[in-house]
Amino acid sequence: MYARYVKYPQDVMLALLALIVLSPLLLGIALLVRIKLGPSILFRQARPGKDGIIFYLYKFRTMTDARDASGALLPDEQRLTRFGKTLRSLSLDELPSLLNILKGDLAIVGPRPLLVDYLPFYNEVQKRRHEVRPGLTGLAQVSGRNRLSWNERFELDVRYVDHISWRNDWRIIWLTIGKVLRRDGITSATAATMEPFTGERPVSKKTAQKKKTASFQ
Repeated sequence: MYARYVKYPQDVMLALLALIVLSPLLLGIALLVRIKLGPSILFRQARPGKDGIIFYLYKFRTMTDARDASGALLPDEQRLTRFGKTLRSLSLDELPSLLNILKGDLAIVGPRPLLVDYLPFYNEVQKRRHEVRPGLTGLAQVSGRNRLSWNERFELDVRYVDHISWRNDWRIIWLTIGKVLRRDGITSATAATMEPFTGERPVSKKTAQKKKTASFQ
């Protein structure tokens, strides 16, 4: 009942309220991005949404377009500025994604939308994360975020899909606020953001089934 009839209208109302309340902050960040990183204020990237349908996710830019002698972009660690790190640590770079919620591409809570390049690497269990709209935040984000392994993230994504409820969504929302205030889990153990997913260690069906039958905590 909640997932079918309440979740999306609730998401739209919350996103619209947030855009109105945070509009001065959004304008201020946009101005700073323009000054510090150049004319392209928003970062726009294709991501798979519900049922794997591609949409364009919006964020504030946090990296420069610095390139090497051959014209290739430098690694993330070299392009991520101090200003960009601050935006990410406070999750302020995510604010333009509220527009994606109004468009119906994104939910407040759900599995985070990952890169289109990862689609060929998912096994049948991992693909289940696309049974629902992706989220601005999710169970994986409040359970460790970028410090988690890919295995752990996908297990939590599937666990969320199997236990959607009003109570669980609001629990994740409040936990997200706490994580943002503590700037917790922004980076992984070995990279500025998160290592690319290559499908090397897929989630086992046995493990996923255990998560499915377990109670949501």
